[in-house]
Amino acid sequence: MSVQTVADDLLPVRPDLCPADAGRGLSAGLRDWPSRSRRLISTHRRQRQLRDREVSDQSRRGLDWTNFFMADVQIGFGSFLAFYLADLGWSKQNVGLALTVGGLAGVLFMIPGGALSDAVRWKRGLTAAGIIAIGIAALLLALQPSVPLVFGAEVLHGIAGAILAPAIAAISLGIVGRHGMSCRVGRNFRFAAAGNALTAAAMGALAAYLSNRAIFIVAALLCLPALFALSRIRPDEIDYIRARNATKQDHTLSLQRLTDLGKNWKLLVFGGCLLLFHLANSPMLPLVSQNLAHGKLPSSSLFMAALLIVPQIVVAVFAPWVGYWSELWGRKPLLLAGFLIEAGRALLFAFDGDPWFMIAVQALDGITGAIVTVLTVLVITDLTTGTGRFNLAQGVLGAVMAAAAALGTGAVGIIVEHLGDLAGFSAMAAAVLAGTALLWVYMPETKPERYVD
Repeated sequence: MSVQTVADDLLPVRPDLCPADAGRGLSAGLRDWPSRSRRLISTHRRQRQLRDREVSDQSRRGLDWTNFFMADVQIGFGSFLAFYLADLGWSKQNVGLALTVGGLAGVLFMIPGGALSDAVRWKRGLTAAGIIAIGIAALLLALQPSVPLVFGAEVLHGIAGAILAPAIAAISLGIVGRHGMSCRVGRNFRFAAAGNALTAAAMGALAAYLSNRAIFIVAALLCLPALFALSRIRPDEIDYIRARNATKQDHTLSLQRLTDLGKNWKLLVFGGCLLLFHLANSPMLPLVSQNLAHGKLPSSSLFMAALLIVPQIVVAVFAPWVGYWSELWGRKPLLLAGFLIEAGRALLFAFDGDPWFMIAVQALDGITGAIVTVLTVLVITDLTTGTGRFNLAQGVLGAVMAAAAALGTGAVGIIVEHLGDLAGFSAMAAAVLAGTALLWVYMPETKPERYVD
């Protein structure tokens, strides 16, 4: 059964029916919905199994566990780092500055990192370099959280992150091709989310019963299984031409120039939407975590872990279905839903600071995280087909997102410092709604009618 057949089965009313027949058709469609849902799930599983057979079990599982352990390695940064520094007595403004410095370092290396991922054939080696750099940054934070070491670790983490994101996407595209990216990207984020959830729980327990410094020691140690999982991916299965989204006939390095990407107006509009989204999204959890730390609750570290775990569980369940639904319904409707949910999340955080309520609201972050992260990779794949600049485009948009995250974190920190939490959360909601309007009016659907590979 094809995807189109399944989609047609889900339409209970035909336009050629009379109103009475249409009503009976709708009623019958509702009664048949459970069986049709089961057929839809069954079709999804069969298609996923067909995609899996195109890749060896060794490479598929190696990529799965690389995503899992890479998430483990990076979980200590961001919200846990904000919690760690706030607990040491750093002000909200200084915490925001430290995170901003790391974000700006990532911005400066995003475009070169994307270009490297296009040009370098050794995708696994590039990924290994990023993992090792993050391990070193974690050790710097664990040894002595002085101002120079914290800022140095953030810079190193920013550079490593700029390498890892395009490198993993390049390996994924090189293995499965454009036709398999929807399933593969969803699977990547499922394992990454599972790694985030499990490691956040472990690190929350470490912080509660040992010390906050143990978080970064464990993060450094987790580099070892990440590197082992990476070594299990077979290099002969990573198609270099496909990994940069070039045509099969193009076996040269004469790639599309960076300036040519600026002529792709759809890519520019999508970049503007992502800028507004991440301007609001990135500061949200660090601000919540700082409020939690300053509240000095007896089990604040466990609540902090829960704020990270809950959305990751949602992502682990939801991410593979986002890719599949985007094949049925297109990318744009799902992106609009994700943006609107994010705006609602910001407003809910503005009006209640109860820890249990915050955990419930964080479940929304899992939905938006699954939608936006999965579809960002898929939309970039759609818009760069045949250019050979898939990873460079990732680097460009990654720089936009990192710049927005860094500036947003610093700006919201200043707003909160002078005007209070309500003003900060309201500003974040307004930014996301502006991105939603841009997406609705100017961004077309990008899903191709037919994949070329």
